Amino acid sequence: MKKDMIILMGGQGVGKGTFSKMLRERRDLDYIETGAMLRELPSDSVIAQIMARGELVPDSELLKLVESNISGDRDLLIDGFPRTLAQAQWLVEKFADQFNVRVIYLNVPEEIMVQRIQKRMNDGGGRADDADAAAVRRRLDTFWNVTMPAIEWLRHASGIHFCDVDVTNPSADENFVKILAALAE
Repeated sequence: MKKDMIILMGGQGVGKGTFSKMLRERRDLDYIETGAMLRELPSDSVIAQIMARGELVPDSELLKLVESNISGDRDLLIDGFPRTLAQAQWLVEKFADQFNVRVIYLNVPEEIMVQRIQKRMNDGGGRADDADAAAVRRRLDTFWNVTMPAIEWLRHASGIHFCDVDVTNPSADENFVKILAALAE
């Protein structure tokens, strides 16, 4: 029987990390969070410098990192990948025959994303690049111009279970109920 590959997608500040944690507390899942893996790299590394500018890491590096962390033995949760159309196509081509691919798009308007990023910084839990307004703007622009086409492609990709989940409610618990319902479909 195929295992599930659950992919949480959405812009900055939508709650991917929060909902990933909640899912992992509820289910036994392998977990890939590409952002955390990349942020663990030394700050003087080329990849860290690319990220500090609010730019995406090259596919060649990211695909190797993701593939090396997929076993296929257990259900898998992915947070922060894919971010480009090429990455989405690679993931489906490489793994759709091994997994039931379930994409959960955490849908939030940009103004709420910005409010949540600011709250995250004010609460002391932000990332270093959250404090740089220009980097935040570049990350949001990248989301709309680069990641959104990947989301739209996945929405219509054959054999992919895609759910668009509105998580604008201020209550993470109420939003999580919607995510669980989408996974149960």
